[in-house]
Amino acid sequence: MTETVIKPDHETGQKSPIFTDEHEDLRASMEAWVKKELHPHRNEWEDTKWPDEAMRRAGELGYLGLCFPEEYGGQGGDYFYSLVRAEALSYSGSGGLGMGFAVQTDMVLPPIHLLGTEEQKQRYLVPGIQGTRIGALGITEPGAGSDVAGIRTTAVLDGDEYVINGSKTFITNAARADFMVLVVKTDPDAGHEGISLLLIDIRDEDGNDLPGFSVAQNLEKMGMHASDTGELAFEDMRVPADSLLGQLGKGFYHISWELQGERLVAAAGSNAGAERLFETTLEYARDRQAFGRPIGKFQAIRHKFAEMATKIESSKQFTYSVAWQINNGGYPVREISMAKLLSSRMACEIGDECIQIHGGWGYMKEYEIERHYRDMRLNRIGAGTDEIMLEVIGRSYGL
Repeated sequence: MTETVIKPDHETGQKSPIFTDEHEDLRASMEAWVKKELHPHRNEWEDTKWPDEAMRRAGELGYLGLCFPEEYGGQGGDYFYSLVRAEALSYSGSGGLGMGFAVQTDMVLPPIHLLGTEEQKQRYLVPGIQGTRIGALGITEPGAGSDVAGIRTTAVLDGDEYVINGSKTFITNAARADFMVLVVKTDPDAGHEGISLLLIDIRDEDGNDLPGFSVAQNLEKMGMHASDTGELAFEDMRVPADSLLGQLGKGFYHISWELQGERLVAAAGSNAGAERLFETTLEYARDRQAFGRPIGKFQAIRHKFAEMATKIESSKQFTYSVAWQINNGGYPVREISMAKLLSSRMACEIGDECIQIHGGWGYMKEYEIERHYRDMRLNRIGAGTDEIMLEVIGRSYGL
């Protein structure tokens, strides 16, 4: 009697329970596009910033509207498509490009879809999905970051217009955006209940700043060089009263909801970025010779890969589990915060370890590892710092 011997196949990727064949087909096509049309320009865009044409091209291919209804030009897909998109973009080799795209698809457009009037959806959501208009999200100020309730930018109703005064900083897409979801104080004395969202144009069709709006300065950053980041100034900028997005005085709750989607996509991006670093470093360890053999054959290095792979897979699967809850109608703020905290810390650990394995070459720009490490560091700050995530998690247990 012949016995069947089952042996592990380490070369076959594990199939995730949340992704269907349709998800995987999208992953394959988008990954191929990213590698062909975006990845070759990764170094060039560190100096020039990624071009608006890249966003328009993504819109033409249907990659921006994956999770939005077909009636607005989207593909009507589920939440998991957002994860597929974030993971596919990691193959661009440009953290700044991934950041700029994520602002459009996962930070600006979702609240317009959820809260916007039909007129607002036609004016901003439709061209946003097409990639013909680019958006920005205005939350952070020089004196208020994680403390959203501490913002000072005001919008005072004057007849049928709001008059906006104040400033925002660390704003991604600031130098290129056509419109913005802006967090403002409509009632400075009402605390959380005095915050509202405005959906406003900031540039005309020729790309000129509208009256009352300006980019005070373009900011120099440690990483994400391909993405423009600016400090914005609003000086008696007048916008129509129907620019209000959602309910008056409920902006704090609206933006708190938006941040959850932003944080989970950041987790997916962190996991994917760590995977790309792992793959690059694994190839290096197989080729790099020391003392007569590939460095990956040394136990000290082999164990580093075992540790990294375990951390990446654990973080990735937890993120998928949280995404499943969201896709099934849940609002798991605690778990989203955990996923964001875990993945961003993990990615930075992986980046540091990969530089170490590369040795001196890891510190050189030639191998691009140092850039990925610098880009990754933002994930522990943006969309809520590690400290804020810990506070959210701790308070969720009644502490």
